[in-house]
Amino acid sequence: MSYKEFTEHIVDLLYQRVGRDHEIKVTQVTKNNDVQLTGIVIMRTDEKVSPTIYLEEPYRQYCMGDDIEKIADRIVTIYREHRSDLDPDLGFFRKFEYVRNGILHKIIHYEKNRKLLKDVPHIRWCNLAIVFYYAIENKAFGKGTILIRNSHLKMWNRDIEELYRVAQENMRRVRPEILVPITELVEQLSGARLPYAERVILYVLTNCEKMYGASAMLYSVKIKELADRLRANLLILPSSVHEVLLLPDDEEQDYDFYRHMVDEVNTTQVEPEEILSYSLYRYRRENGEIEEIFV
Repeated sequence: MSYKEFTEHIVDLLYQRVGRDHEIKVTQVTKNNDVQLTGIVIMRTDEKVSPTIYLEEPYRQYCMGDDIEKIADRIVTIYREHRSDLDPDLGFFRKFEYVRNGILHKIIHYEKNRKLLKDVPHIRWCNLAIVFYYAIENKAFGKGTILIRNSHLKMWNRDIEELYRVAQENMRRVRPEILVPITELVEQLSGARLPYAERVILYVLTNCEKMYGASAMLYSVKIKELADRLRANLLILPSSVHEVLLLPDDEEQDYDFYRHMVDEVNTTQVEPEEILSYSLYRYRRENGEIEEIFV
Protein backbone atom coordinates (compact mmCIF):
# COMPACT_ATOMS: atom_id res chain seq x y z
CA MET A 1 0.00 0.00 0.00
CA SER A 2 1.41 3.37 -1.00
CA TYR A 3 1.70 6.24 1.46
CA LYS A 4 -1.22 8.03 -0.25
CA GLU A 5 -3.40 4.91 -0.08
CA PHE A 6 -2.39 4.37 3.56
CA THR A 7 -3.40 7.93 4.44
CA GLU A 8 -6.79 7.61 2.73
CA HIS A 9 -7.46 4.25 4.41
CA ILE A 10 -6.46 5.60 7.84
CA VAL A 11 -8.92 8.48 7.44
CA ASP A 12 -11.74 5.98 6.67
CA LEU A 13 -10.82 3.86 9.69
CA LEU A 14 -10.70 6.90 11.95
CA TYR A 15 -14.17 8.03 10.86
CA GLN A 16 -15.45 4.54 11.72
CA ARG A 17 -14.04 4.97 15.23
CA VAL A 18 -14.88 8.57 16.08
CA GLY A 19 -18.05 9.10 14.03
CA ARG A 20 -19.21 11.72 11.60
CA ASP A 21 -19.69 14.33 14.32
CA HIS A 22 -15.91 14.75 13.94
CA GLU A 23 -13.98 16.34 11.11
CA ILE A 24 -10.71 14.75 10.05
CA LYS A 25 -8.26 16.92 8.14
CA VAL A 26 -5.06 15.82 6.43
CA THR A 27 -2.53 18.65 6.45
CA GLN A 28 0.99 19.21 5.16
CA VAL A 29 3.19 20.71 7.87
CA THR A 30 6.50 22.41 7.07
CA LYS A 31 9.09 21.79 9.76
CA ASN A 32 12.65 23.05 10.14
CA ASN A 33 14.91 22.63 7.08
CA ASP A 34 11.81 22.64 4.85
CA VAL A 35 10.96 19.09 5.93
CA GLN A 36 7.37 18.28 4.91
CA LEU A 37 5.32 16.03 7.19
CA THR A 38 1.78 14.72 6.80
CA GLY A 39 -0.42 15.36 9.80
CA ILE A 40 -3.94 14.32 10.72
CA VAL A 41 -6.15 16.55 12.86
CA ILE A 42 -9.26 14.99 14.40
CA MET A 43 -11.67 17.56 15.75
CA ARG A 44 -15.15 17.31 17.16
CA THR A 45 -17.52 20.01 15.88
CA ASP A 46 -17.52 21.76 19.28
CA GLU A 47 -13.75 21.63 19.73
CA LYS A 48 -11.45 24.54 18.99
CA VAL A 49 -8.08 22.84 19.40
CA SER A 50 -6.73 19.37 18.75
CA PRO A 51 -3.30 17.76 18.40
CA THR A 52 -1.70 17.16 15.02
CA ILE A 53 -0.72 13.51 14.70
CA TYR A 54 1.98 12.83 12.13
CA LEU A 55 1.64 9.78 9.89
CA GLU A 56 5.26 9.11 8.91
CA GLU A 57 5.96 6.86 11.90
CA PRO A 58 2.62 4.96 11.72
CA TYR A 59 3.28 4.30 8.02
CA ARG A 60 6.76 3.01 8.86
CA GLN A 61 5.17 0.68 11.42
CA TYR A 62 2.67 -0.50 8.81
CA CYS A 63 5.47 -1.22 6.31
CA MET A 64 7.20 -3.30 9.00
CA GLY A 65 4.10 -5.48 9.36
CA ASP A 66 1.96 -3.71 11.95
CA ASP A 67 -1.80 -4.14 11.56
CA ILE A 68 -3.45 -1.00 10.15
CA GLU A 69 -6.53 -1.48 12.37
CA LYS A 70 -4.31 -1.37 15.46
CA ILE A 71 -2.52 1.70 14.08
CA ALA A 72 -5.90 3.45 13.72
CA ASP A 73 -6.77 2.47 17.31
CA ARG A 74 -3.52 4.02 18.55
CA ILE A 75 -4.16 7.26 16.67
CA VAL A 76 -7.62 7.55 18.23
CA THR A 77 -6.12 6.90 21.67
CA ILE A 78 -3.55 9.67 21.13
CA TYR A 79 -6.30 12.05 20.04
CA ARG A 80 -8.51 11.27 23.04
CA GLU A 81 -5.65 11.53 25.52
CA HIS A 82 -4.42 14.89 24.23
CA ARG A 83 -7.56 16.67 23.10
CA SER A 84 -8.82 19.46 25.29
CA ASP A 85 -12.33 20.57 26.11
CA LEU A 86 -10.93 24.02 26.80
CA ASP A 87 -10.71 26.74 24.21
CA PRO A 88 -7.13 27.94 23.78
CA ASP A 89 -6.93 31.36 25.35
CA LEU A 90 -4.51 33.19 23.10
CA GLY A 91 -5.94 36.64 23.57
CA PHE A 92 -2.95 37.50 25.75
CA PHE A 93 -0.70 37.04 22.71
CA ARG A 94 -1.86 40.35 21.28
CA LYS A 95 0.03 42.34 23.90
CA PHE A 96 3.82 42.27 23.98
CA GLU A 97 3.89 42.97 27.71
CA TYR A 98 2.08 39.67 28.35
CA VAL A 99 4.43 37.54 26.26
CA ARG A 100 7.85 39.19 26.64
CA ASN A 101 8.97 36.90 29.49
CA GLY A 102 8.35 33.82 27.34
CA ILE A 103 10.13 34.93 24.17
CA LEU A 104 13.19 32.78 23.41
CA HIS A 105 15.41 32.14 20.41
CA LYS A 106 16.87 29.27 18.44
CA ILE A 107 19.22 28.96 15.48
CA ILE A 108 18.44 27.21 12.20
CA HIS A 109 20.17 26.83 8.85
CA TYR A 110 19.70 29.92 6.66
CA GLU A 111 19.69 28.41 3.16
CA LYS A 112 17.57 25.39 4.06
CA ASN A 113 14.88 27.65 5.55
CA ARG A 114 14.70 30.47 3.00
CA LYS A 115 10.97 30.00 2.43
CA LEU A 116 10.20 30.08 6.15
CA LEU A 117 12.44 33.09 6.78
CA LYS A 118 10.39 35.23 4.37
CA ASP A 119 7.63 35.17 6.98
CA VAL A 120 9.73 35.13 10.13
CA PRO A 121 11.77 37.91 11.80
CA HIS A 122 15.37 36.73 11.89
CA ILE A 123 18.98 37.78 12.24
CA ARG A 124 21.65 36.32 9.94
CA TRP A 125 24.49 34.75 11.94
CA CYS A 126 27.30 33.01 10.04
CA ASN A 127 25.42 30.69 7.65
CA LEU A 128 22.64 30.33 10.20
CA ALA A 129 19.61 32.39 11.21
CA ILE A 130 18.43 33.39 14.67
CA VAL A 131 14.64 33.05 14.92
CA PHE A 132 12.31 33.56 17.85
CA TYR A 133 9.55 31.60 19.53
CA TYR A 134 7.24 31.84 22.49
CA ALA A 135 7.36 29.00 25.01
CA ILE A 136 3.80 28.17 26.04
CA GLU A 137 2.43 25.93 28.74
CA ASN A 138 -1.25 25.77 29.64
CA LYS A 139 -4.05 23.27 30.11
CA ALA A 140 -5.15 23.45 26.50
CA PHE A 141 -1.73 22.98 24.86
CA GLY A 142 0.53 21.45 27.47
CA LYS A 143 4.09 22.41 26.62
CA GLY A 144 4.66 23.84 23.19
CA THR A 145 6.07 26.70 21.17
CA ILE A 146 4.65 29.41 18.92
CA LEU A 147 7.01 30.59 16.21
CA ILE A 148 7.07 34.39 16.10
CA ARG A 149 6.23 35.74 12.68
CA ASN A 150 6.46 39.14 11.01
CA SER A 151 2.75 39.67 11.64
CA HIS A 152 3.33 39.33 15.40
CA LEU A 153 6.11 41.90 15.35
CA LYS A 154 3.87 44.31 13.44
CA MET A 155 0.98 43.68 15.85
CA TRP A 156 3.23 44.42 18.83
CA ASN A 157 4.80 47.46 17.13
CA ARG A 158 8.28 46.23 18.07
CA ASP A 159 11.52 45.83 16.12
CA ILE A 160 13.83 42.87 15.83
CA GLU A 161 16.55 44.50 17.93
CA GLU A 162 14.23 44.59 20.93
CA LEU A 163 13.06 41.07 20.22
CA TYR A 164 16.65 39.82 20.27
CA ARG A 165 17.49 41.74 23.43
CA VAL A 166 14.44 40.33 25.26
CA ALA A 167 15.16 36.80 24.03
CA GLN A 168 18.77 37.00 25.19
CA GLU A 169 17.66 38.06 28.68
CA ASN A 170 15.10 35.27 28.85
CA MET A 171 17.50 32.60 27.58
CA ARG A 172 19.99 33.42 30.32
CA ARG A 173 17.20 33.32 32.89
CA VAL A 174 15.12 30.27 31.89
CA ARG A 175 17.50 28.40 29.53
CA PRO A 176 20.90 28.76 31.20
CA GLU A 177 23.75 27.15 29.31
CA ILE A 178 25.31 23.81 30.21
CA LEU A 179 28.86 22.90 29.14
CA VAL A 180 30.08 19.43 30.14
CA PRO A 181 32.77 17.02 28.91
CA ILE A 182 31.19 14.48 26.59
CA THR A 183 32.71 11.68 28.70
CA GLU A 184 30.74 12.95 31.68
CA LEU A 185 27.56 12.93 29.63
CA VAL A 186 28.24 9.39 28.39
CA GLU A 187 28.93 8.23 31.94
CA GLN A 188 25.68 9.79 33.16
CA LEU A 189 23.71 8.00 30.45
CA SER A 190 25.50 4.66 30.75
CA GLY A 191 26.08 4.63 34.50
CA ALA A 192 29.63 3.36 33.94
CA ARG A 193 32.91 5.21 34.28
CA LEU A 194 34.99 5.29 31.11
CA PRO A 195 38.62 4.13 31.22
CA TYR A 196 41.08 7.03 31.21
CA ALA A 197 42.37 6.01 27.79
CA GLU A 198 38.92 6.58 26.30
CA ARG A 199 38.62 10.11 27.65
CA VAL A 200 38.86 12.86 25.04
CA ILE A 201 38.89 16.64 25.22
CA LEU A 202 35.42 17.09 23.77
CA TYR A 203 32.64 19.14 25.33
CA VAL A 204 28.88 19.39 24.81
CA LEU A 205 27.20 22.82 24.90
CA THR A 206 23.43 22.98 25.30
CA ASN A 207 20.89 24.53 27.67
CA CYS A 208 19.20 23.24 30.81
CA GLU A 209 16.18 21.97 28.85
CA LYS A 210 18.37 20.41 26.12
CA MET A 211 15.94 21.97 23.64
CA TYR A 212 17.28 24.24 20.88
CA GLY A 213 20.45 24.30 22.96
CA ALA A 214 22.75 25.12 20.05
CA SER A 215 21.66 28.74 20.46
CA ALA A 216 23.51 28.80 23.79
CA MET A 217 26.47 29.86 21.61
CA LEU A 218 24.81 33.29 21.37
CA TYR A 219 24.99 34.03 25.11
CA SER A 220 27.56 31.59 26.46
CA VAL A 221 30.20 32.72 28.93
CA LYS A 222 31.40 29.16 29.46
CA ILE A 223 32.89 29.03 25.95
CA LYS A 224 35.29 31.84 26.86
CA GLU A 225 36.10 30.18 30.19
CA LEU A 226 36.87 26.90 28.41
CA ALA A 227 39.04 28.58 25.77
CA ASP A 228 40.98 30.46 28.46
CA ARG A 229 41.45 27.31 30.51
CA LEU A 230 42.71 25.35 27.48
CA ARG A 231 44.60 28.40 26.14
CA ALA A 232 43.30 27.66 22.69
CA ASN A 233 40.71 28.58 20.12
CA LEU A 234 37.80 26.15 20.00
CA LEU A 235 36.54 24.10 17.07
CA ILE A 236 32.74 23.88 17.12
CA LEU A 237 30.92 20.92 15.56
CA PRO A 238 27.17 21.33 14.98
CA SER A 239 25.62 18.21 16.45
CA SER A 240 21.98 19.30 16.01
CA VAL A 241 19.72 22.27 16.72
CA HIS A 242 19.82 21.07 20.33
CA GLU A 243 23.57 21.02 21.02
CA VAL A 244 27.07 21.59 19.64
CA LEU A 245 30.41 19.94 20.40
CA LEU A 246 33.61 21.83 21.24
CA LEU A 247 37.27 20.82 21.20
CA PRO A 248 40.62 22.67 21.10
CA ASP A 249 41.56 24.07 17.69
CA ASP A 250 45.17 24.75 16.74
CA GLU A 251 44.22 25.59 13.12
CA GLU A 252 46.27 22.62 11.97
CA GLN A 253 43.37 20.24 12.42
CA ASP A 254 42.30 17.74 9.80
CA TYR A 255 39.13 19.71 9.03
CA ASP A 256 38.09 17.21 6.36
CA PHE A 257 37.92 14.56 9.08
CA TYR A 258 35.62 16.68 11.20
CA ARG A 259 33.48 17.69 8.23
CA HIS A 260 33.05 14.01 7.44
CA MET A 261 32.15 13.37 11.09
CA VAL A 262 29.46 16.07 11.03
CA ASP A 263 28.12 14.76 7.73
CA GLU A 264 27.99 11.22 9.08
CA VAL A 265 26.16 12.26 12.25
CA ASN A 266 23.66 14.34 10.30
CA THR A 267 23.00 11.49 7.90
CA THR A 268 22.71 8.64 10.38
CA GLN A 269 21.92 10.05 13.82
CA VAL A 270 19.89 13.25 13.45
CA GLU A 271 16.31 13.66 12.26
CA PRO A 272 16.22 15.82 9.09
CA GLU A 273 14.28 18.61 10.82
CA GLU A 274 16.83 18.72 13.66
CA ILE A 275 19.96 19.15 11.51
CA LEU A 276 21.64 22.47 12.25
CA SER A 277 24.47 22.66 9.71
CA TYR A 278 27.12 20.76 7.78
CA SER A 279 29.74 23.46 8.41
CA LEU A 280 32.45 23.81 11.04
CA TYR A 281 32.83 26.86 13.27
CA ARG A 282 35.58 28.38 15.37
CA TYR A 283 35.56 30.39 18.58
CA ARG A 284 38.46 32.85 18.43
CA ARG A 285 39.89 33.46 21.84
CA GLU A 286 41.46 36.83 20.98
CA ASN A 287 38.18 38.56 20.10
CA GLY A 288 35.56 36.26 21.63
CA GLU A 289 33.77 35.77 18.30
CA ILE A 290 32.45 32.69 16.53
CA GLU A 291 33.08 32.31 12.80
CA GLU A 292 32.37 29.79 10.09
CA ILE A 293 35.48 27.91 8.91
CA PHE A 294 36.15 28.09 5.20
CA VAL A 295 38.86 25.73 3.93
